[in-house]
Amino acid sequence: MLIRTHLAIIVFFILLLISSVENKLVFISVALVATFLPDIDSKFSKLGQRKIFRPLQFFVKHRGILHSFIFLFLITLFFVFFIPVVALPFFLGYSVHLFTDSFTKEGIKPFYPFKKNSSGSLKTGGKAETSVFVVFILADLFLLVFRTFGVF
Repeated sequence: MLIRTHLAIIVFFILLLISSVENKLVFISVALVATFLPDIDSKFSKLGQRKIFRPLQFFVKHRGILHSFIFLFLITLFFVFFIPVVALPFFLGYSVHLFTDSFTKEGIKPFYPFKKNSSGSLKTGGKAETSVFVVFILADLFLLVFRTFGVF
């Protein structure tokens, strides 16, 4: 999926959960950054285009270990023990990215290095993905308006 779709979806979940979160700024920031992270292994992604991530791209392939739930659980476990305030938003942002990528034709290997692929029928950047993006933008606006005026 394109980063715009990932962002529209994570904003939806942030808006759903923000009222239950104590440190809202950390929650929002970490969740947004975490949704970008799985794609640092691609030279075509927003973060992956930066020279600092180029050496990493030499060692890992796109949609490999960084697109696995095993990697997500290990990093989240590290945060739980050492920086607990970022554990939940990191898990949320990263896992939503992985979950949504599992609906694309390319899919993900959720338990990398095992070869089993989890994929769907959405073409990255295609009409169906654009529809998903529009639906989540509308849902984001709906939640934002109703949260702002105290309906939810």
